[in-house]
Amino acid sequence: MNEDLNVRLRLFRTAPNLLTLLRICLAPFLVAAILGDDYALGFGLFLAAGLTDALDGALARILKQRTMLGQYLDPVADKLLLSTLFLVLMEKGLIPTTVTVLVLGRDVAILLVAAILYAAVGRREFVPSFFGKANTLAQICAVAAVLLHQLTAARWVAIVRTITLDATIVLTVASGLQYAWIVSRRHSSPPANGPTTR
Repeated sequence: MNEDLNVRLRLFRTAPNLLTLLRICLAPFLVAAILGDDYALGFGLFLAAGLTDALDGALARILKQRTMLGQYLDPVADKLLLSTLFLVLMEKGLIPTTVTVLVLGRDVAILLVAAILYAAVGRREFVPSFFGKANTLAQICAVAAVLLHQLTAARWVAIVRTITLDATIVLTVASGLQYAWIVSRRHSSPPANGPTTR
C-alpha cells in the first residue's frame, strides 16, 4: 500500500507534472484579476500559464519524464483554464456569447462521448487531431488578444482579436465534426488505453 502511494507521489513530483499543476493553480488568480478589471495582471498571468504549458511538454521530452498521468493532466489543465476564461470574459462582455457556447458545447460533447465509449467498450484513447490542436491554439491566441485589447487600442490588436475569435468559431466546428468522424470510424475497433483528445 505504501509502495503504491510512493509511486503515485513520484508521478506528481516530476517537473512536467508540477508545471501542469502550477498552471491549474494559476486559474483562480487569473480569474480574480479579470473580474477585478486588472487586465495587465491578467495578461501577465496568462502568459505565465502559456509558458508553463510550453515548458512541461519540452521537459517531458528532454528529461524523458512522460507519464500516463501527465498525458491526461495536461489537456485537462488546458481545458480547465481556457473554458474558465471564456466564461469569465463572456461575463465581462469581452467575448461574444456565441463563441463561448460553441467552445463549451464542443468540450462537453467530447467528454460525454468519451465517457459513453469508455463505459460501453472500455475505449479511452483518442489521438489529438490536427483541427483539435489548431482549435486549442486559436483559443489561446483569442484569449491573449482579448486581454491585450483591454490594455491597448492599437488597430493591429483589434484586428488580431477579430481574426482569432473567428478562427476559434471555425475550428471549434471543424474539430467537432472531425472528432465525430473519428469516433464513427473507430467505434467498432478493439479498445486501447491512452489519453483523450484535446
